[in-house]
Amino acid sequence: MKTLVLNVDRDDDFGRKAKVKSPIIGLKNNIDAANKLGQADAEDSDLNAIYYAISVYNSLKSEKKDVEIATICGNIKVGLKSDEILSKQLEQVILETKADNVIFVSDGAEDEYILPIIQSRIKINSVNRVCVKQSKELEDTYYRILKILDDEKVQKQFILPIALVLIVWAFFVLLGIAGYGFGAILLTLGLYLLVRVFRWEKKLAVMINDIKSGFLTGKLSIYTYGLALVIIIAFVFFTYYNTNFTTQYQHISIISFIVTMIPGIVIAGLIIIFGRAVDVYVKDKKTHWRYWPVPFSILAFGFISYAVFSTLYKAFTYKPSSFDISQFGNLSFLGFTITGILLLLIGIITYHYIKEIHPIEENELDKKATIADNN
Repeated sequence: MKTLVLNVDRDDDFGRKAKVKSPIIGLKNNIDAANKLGQADAEDSDLNAIYYAISVYNSLKSEKKDVEIATICGNIKVGLKSDEILSKQLEQVILETKADNVIFVSDGAEDEYILPIIQSRIKINSVNRVCVKQSKELEDTYYRILKILDDEKVQKQFILPIALVLIVWAFFVLLGIAGYGFGAILLTLGLYLLVRVFRWEKKLAVMINDIKSGFLTGKLSIYTYGLALVIIIAFVFFTYYNTNFTTQYQHISIISFIVTMIPGIVIAGLIIIFGRAVDVYVKDKKTHWRYWPVPFSILAFGFISYAVFSTLYKAFTYKPSSFDISQFGNLSFLGFTITGILLLLIGIITYHYIKEIHPIEENELDKKATIADNN
């Protein structure tokens, strides 16, 4: 039976720091990888793990046992992506070495999370966690903190949110409105956690690159997005300072705030879709009729939402301590609602006829969209 001494580097320190391609199979390749990592970062714990694996390999080899050694590496984004990479590399190593069982070697508990993955593919004879021996000087708290802060993963997961909090707090202090700083900090941390939870980092990076390229190529949508943002912010401040939040009935103030904000949202939406449509027309030198119903939908949203919230405002204002549902039967509510529905129907119906007139353009757009999704 052939034994495989398997060293696991879940966050790919060998690839990131030493530029070593994995999987690393064979004694010579592992020694070379260890030397490269040692030159790149002599204090990395993965260095101790791979040397321990080499030691185990030599020990078994001296006992005349059939043994092989390999190191597999994942990805800095520890989790689903790194474990998928490790699974593929493990299967490749088992196929090439024809091993029957494994002696698992790692430098910590994080690497041991993939033990179930390994067990599902091959028998594990032993699990070895390498603990690094250090002198008292190196155990100094200040030194440890510095080393932890130097780690790229720690910087992204912990240092970044702290930096955001400090920047936001300093901004509000400089503006002389430190009282609002705590709310802004909570908002910033909430947005950061949403980005982390839903893994929007790549989408944000693409968005930032689009903004950069937009400024360089003169895309109109970059400026219309900025103008829309300014309009929204202006409406927020205007509405806030013209809404009485000190009344006894706070729900009436909130509804009033929403009613006043609706025109700003509609205007911003129309400006954004205008800029986007112009950019697409300039890029492809033809009209993409897919954008035709969007303005109608935005206007319909404005009319219907204004009808609902303005009627709610009237219903609560008429009897603040109760709710007057009869307000939903007045001409104002019906007029705005019907207008919104008619605008939506006009957009849908006219788009239907436009698709029949320009079927080739729409088919080409669908093909491009499908190719973009596949890529």
